[in-house]
Amino acid sequence: MFKLNSFIKLCVAVILVLGIIYLGSRVNFIFMPLLSTITIVTVPLMLSVFFYYLLLPLVNKMERKKINRTLAILIIYLVIAVILAGFIIGVWPSLRVQLINLLNNAPDLITSLSDKLAELERSGFLADFLPKDVSPLTQLTNYLNKGFTFLTGYVTGLVSVVSNIAIVLFIFPISLFYMLKEKGSLRDKLIGLTPKRFHNDAAEVISEIDRSLSGFIVGRLLINLALGVLMFLGFLLIGLPYALLLTIVAVIMNFIPFIGALLSSVPILIIGFLESPATALWALVIIFLSQQIQDNLIAPYVFGKQLDIHPLTTIVLVLVGGDLAGIIGILLIIPLYMIVKIIVSKVYVLFFKQRWEQM
Repeated sequence: MFKLNSFIKLCVAVILVLGIIYLGSRVNFIFMPLLSTITIVTVPLMLSVFFYYLLLPLVNKMERKKINRTLAILIIYLVIAVILAGFIIGVWPSLRVQLINLLNNAPDLITSLSDKLAELERSGFLADFLPKDVSPLTQLTNYLNKGFTFLTGYVTGLVSVVSNIAIVLFIFPISLFYMLKEKGSLRDKLIGLTPKRFHNDAAEVISEIDRSLSGFIVGRLLINLALGVLMFLGFLLIGLPYALLLTIVAVIMNFIPFIGALLSSVPILIIGFLESPATALWALVIIFLSQQIQDNLIAPYVFGKQLDIHPLTTIVLVLVGGDLAGIIGILLIIPLYMIVKIIVSKVYVLFFKQRWEQM
């Protein structure tokens, strides 16, 4: 009877949850302002968390050197402003020229790409790589259209999120400042949400989350910068047009696991192919070698065993994150997975490990 009553209670609870979800979907207009607000603040909060874990070790180190925490943050802000000024003065003019030239030459580039593909079709070179009774030019055009559609969808989603740049620029530095300044009080508040007997365990979990996310974010930034240096030097060596612009796009896209590296390779190979097939081939070699150096030499040294996530797990997470929330989901899914993994591991040790091992 007890088991039956428990089962009935569980069924009633599930039915109530489903009923609440259904009713919520029927009056979704009530929640639209809340969803709009969440969408607007998502990007500045993401940037704040990213730079929080990036700058937190530096702020803590400066505080240990007897520098007031607020003053340390202001000094870091000043250094960042100087770096941005250096970028605007030293790098942006060249990048701006390349971007304008690429946009102005886009129609000619598309025409040139069609001509080269048509030339390869007439030569029969592509026939061995595509099914019979299929026009290679048509097939490649379809593939390119699908690729551009896929890329445009993600870019459009990203642009729609960051379109209100004024809000981002206003919220991001302020929220970052208070996150860095109030780090101790925020930690205490999170620990205070748990029962007293679990305060030490909660503190351990929060410390482990801080170490994992800080290591992941700092490491990701370092290996992406290393990848950018390798690719840029290689592109300069082979004389690839728009080398700086394509490298910056590749570095930014590489923050998206797996998919980013693939998407960023497409414009590089197209520009290289328009220059010459040999340039495209050498660009592919540079991309491959840079990725191998990043994955097999730099990433293990930077991450060590901190990022204990199987590649297959990463692929599944990226697919799930993209399906649930698009580009934002892809960017957030791995850090969220790391947080959930740490919490679940601690809960397992506290409540289930001893009981299950004795069964």
